[in-house]
Amino acid sequence: MANKIDNVNEMGGVSELLDALHAVVHAARARHHQALRDAGLGLTPLEARLLGFFARRPGATLTELAEHAGRDKGQLARLVQALRDRGLLLAEPDGHDGRVTRLSLSPQARALHDTVQRQRRREAEAAAAGLSPAERETLLGLLTRLRANLES
Repeated sequence: MANKIDNVNEMGGVSELLDALHAVVHAARARHHQALRDAGLGLTPLEARLLGFFARRPGATLTELAEHAGRDKGQLARLVQALRDRGLLLAEPDGHDGRVTRLSLSPQARALHDTVQRQRRREAEAAAAGLSPAERETLLGLLTRLRANLES
C-alpha cells in the first residue's frame, strides 16, 4: 500500500490517470463496437470512422484521409475501394487535376452515417450520465489539455 501512495505522491497520480484514461477509452470502444454489431449495419468501427471523415469533408481525397488518420495510405486505399465497391463512397475526378479523385458519401452511406451518429450520441449520454453540464464542460477542457500535452 505504501508503494502505491509513494507513487501517487511522487508522480502526482499521473500513472493512475493514464491507467484510468486507458480503461475509459477501452470501455467506450468496446461499447461502440458492440453497438455497431448489434445494429446490424454491416460496418466495422474503422469503416464507420471513414464514412464520418467523408461526411465531415465531402470531396476529400485519399491523401487527405491518410494525413488525417495517420494511417498507411495503401491500407486506407483498400478500405476506400471496398466502400466504393459496396456503393457507400462515390468517386469523382477533381475538376482541376484529373489524377486526383474526390470522394463523398452515397445516399445509402449518409443514412448509415446518420444512424451511427445517433448511436454515438446515445453512447455519449450513457457515458456522461450523472455529470452536470459544468462537470461535462470541465472534463472536456481537461481532456483537451491532456491531448494537447500528448501531441506536443
